[in-house]
Amino acid sequence: MSLPGQCDMYDMVVIGGGINGVGIARDAAGRGLKVLLCEKNDLAAHTSSASSKLIHGGLRYLEHNEFRLVRESLKEREILLRAAPHIIWPMRIVLPVLKGMRPAWMLRIGLFLYDNLYRRSILEATKRLKLRDAPEGTALKPELTTGFAYSDCWADDARLVALSAADAQARGAQICTRTACTGLTRNAEHWQVELTQTDGDVRQIESRVIVNAAGPWVDRVAHMAGHFSNSAGVRLVKGSHIVTRRLFSGDHGYIFQSSDGRVIFAMPYENDFTLIGTTDVDYDFAEGEVAISDAEISYLCDAVNDYFVRAIAPEDVVWTYSGVRPLYDDKAASASVATRDYVFDLAGDGKNDAVLLSIYGGKLTTFRKLAEHAMEKLGRFLPDAEDAWTHDAALPGGEFAFEDRAAIISQFERDYAWMDADVIRRMVRSYGTNTREILGNAQSPADLGQHFGGGLYAAELTYLVRHEFAQTAQDILWRRSKLGLHLGAQAEAEIGAWLAENCTRMTTPNHTGDQQ
Repeated sequence: MSLPGQCDMYDMVVIGGGINGVGIARDAAGRGLKVLLCEKNDLAAHTSSASSKLIHGGLRYLEHNEFRLVRESLKEREILLRAAPHIIWPMRIVLPVLKGMRPAWMLRIGLFLYDNLYRRSILEATKRLKLRDAPEGTALKPELTTGFAYSDCWADDARLVALSAADAQARGAQICTRTACTGLTRNAEHWQVELTQTDGDVRQIESRVIVNAAGPWVDRVAHMAGHFSNSAGVRLVKGSHIVTRRLFSGDHGYIFQSSDGRVIFAMPYENDFTLIGTTDVDYDFAEGEVAISDAEISYLCDAVNDYFVRAIAPEDVVWTYSGVRPLYDDKAASASVATRDYVFDLAGDGKNDAVLLSIYGGKLTTFRKLAEHAMEKLGRFLPDAEDAWTHDAALPGGEFAFEDRAAIISQFERDYAWMDADVIRRMVRSYGTNTREILGNAQSPADLGQHFGGGLYAAELTYLVRHEFAQTAQDILWRRSKLGLHLGAQAEAEIGAWLAENCTRMTTPNHTGDQQ
């Protein structure tokens, strides 16, 4: 990978390869601007791959009167579902009524608002359930007799980031992974930007606008730029999840009320597992590595044990992940009630001081709208930018109607009848119509190259390196897919060896966006 040439001028440099950064880079590139995004690690290497995997309105935010955020999120659910029907799909979520918690009448009012703050065209409305007579009640304790089923959407968060970055690149943006911003010098009308790759290569470029989407490091980047805000600050909140073997059957998920007033999700995950989360714990960089604590594991186990017939203990946990949410610091009393809304901090007038836009907060669901709002903020500094366009635009592989998803899968199963149907479904759920770019004219598994297990072949690795910025086995097994849950250390080592041998000599639209 080579960096852009010395002192190239850009309209916009975006710092941070999480969901907000790639969303803004995609939007700006689609408006005809010259855009570069730099990310010091892999795309979605931190917070954006550590979410609860939901595109949702945020039912519990209604209790905190965040009606604007909930309404915007509810609107975005179906926009994103139509943009990426391969990696986002509807999920019914069951909310049981537990004695001593929020009563049924209160839950019903909240769910009525949730259904009606913004109109639905795809997702089903809330229904009351008699849990003893409903299949959704089978996994629940017998004393839980009443509940509600409502709709939200499941999403592959890290793939949403990768596909947004791929779309940004296709529209002309340069995507520089493993590239840190190590210097920002402000001039009257533009910035001088120093970019440093992991191999030590350093380049200087210039940009009219800097977008600071560095997530947990947003304040550090702002300070590097010489900006110290009096109105915006970041509150770092660690959210952790656990994964167990599957605890219930069905495609639905659950949301449980906990004794501390929070809610806990339990979702089907990767066919064979259950994902449980999340915690909210204030975090400081001085604590070191972001990882789940024993107390958090026990908390999540205890929370679901109030509801499920099958009790779990810490030893039942097969995997965990944690991320730090860079929330806007609204001085809330606890991390669980801190706002999930986003705030912009805009500095500079574009004449005497170059412009810096820093992003605080935000959530997976609102990334597209956040990007539109960011472009509105920056519009007067970028007069050549074209109009907003992302509302009706599909992400790569999602160029089909949501209603046709089953038909798309069936067509691939017919066209590649020699491949295991479960592998076909996994691939279509990851790549949509772009699955054909991976499988091509293959007539048997042998045509796909080396097999690493779990239906993962060299042909898929080649695609991920060339089109989705993957460079390591971790990128592939834990972010571009979750095959790490199904494959062992030997497969990871074999993938690493294959990448070491093949990655550097591939002819690709490389990670800077240059066409080779």
